[in-house]
Amino acid sequence: MGKRDYYEILGLDRNATSTDIKNAYRKMALKYHPDKNAGDKTAEERFKEAAEAYSVLSDPEKKARYDRFGHAGVGSGTGGFDPDIFADFSDILGDFFGFGDVFGGGGRRRRRSQAQRGADLRYDLRISFEEAVFGVKTKIKIPRQETCDRCKGTRAEPGSGPETCPTCAGHGQVRYQQGFFTISRTCSQCQGTGHVIRNRCNKCQGSGLVTREKVLEVKIPAGVDEGSRLRISGEGESGLNGGQPGDLYVVIYVEPHSIFQRQDNNIYCEVPISFARAALGGEITVPTLNGEEKIKIPEGTQTGTVFRLKGKGIVSLDGGGKGDQLITVTIVTPTRLTPEQRQLFQKLTEISDENQERGTLFGKVKDIFA
Repeated sequence: MGKRDYYEILGLDRNATSTDIKNAYRKMALKYHPDKNAGDKTAEERFKEAAEAYSVLSDPEKKARYDRFGHAGVGSGTGGFDPDIFADFSDILGDFFGFGDVFGGGGRRRRRSQAQRGADLRYDLRISFEEAVFGVKTKIKIPRQETCDRCKGTRAEPGSGPETCPTCAGHGQVRYQQGFFTISRTCSQCQGTGHVIRNRCNKCQGSGLVTREKVLEVKIPAGVDEGSRLRISGEGESGLNGGQPGDLYVVIYVEPHSIFQRQDNNIYCEVPISFARAALGGEITVPTLNGEEKIKIPEGTQTGTVFRLKGKGIVSLDGGGKGDQLITVTIVTPTRLTPEQRQLFQKLTEISDENQERGTLFGKVKDIFA
């Protein structure tokens, strides 16, 4: 019986692109893989057949010869099939089966002496309200993992070094034959690195890292708010095998203020005034972020009235100017009167038009129920 056409095996026409070929093979491999069809000889043959077709059609040179001369153009008998072709398929099948290292080659290249980026670190920094408003420079201590200064990250005692793993001969993979194809597994002795440490560093116990505290000066910009996060590049933990260090993230927590409250870039405060000042109007002194300032209030000011000081708030982090300060006045009723104050309030009561107040009150009630 003659060999089947490779395009027919993968269910493709002769105009198929390289992407079409790869996708068709992936579909066939998922369907007929021996691990999913244990003991099924037909599935095993279909899987081998699909792999043979892919080994030819995925190679531009072999594909060109096959398109022109058929099976004769890629060799007799095996059709140019390489029994170890599975070593090149981990990128196709690994994501589906979770076999990052089942088919040789690819897994070994990924794991052996792979550079690892250091871990990112977080530091919670508590600052005062004023420091958040105006910015501050402060020093913090960061405990972190750094490259061991004794072994320089090699994990071995000075004068010694990593040795080739005797189990996998430095490949990081142990390979054996199963049926018609080769299986590769990560070496259990070296964990895929291809080497072992016989004489571990006494200082870092063979980890390549030691814990140290580093003092950093951190500049907190004006206008930061609760929950702001500052990134300091390269100040996280050291990487391994030449990997880049991680970053440090400083998370800001702001202490509450005794007078001011913040909302976005505006600040709010309450200022008490006397009954007389509310009635007569005039100037009052109010606190601001930059000291005291005088504002005018009109006659007959009511409690809860809000006054705005433009540009007296907090600077915007994005350079969009400053917020405002909003001042709410509250009228304070005296509770302990001096004899003179009592006499004056009594006089005020006597000259007030109580009948007019009463008429106004009952007029409003009448309007409500009319």
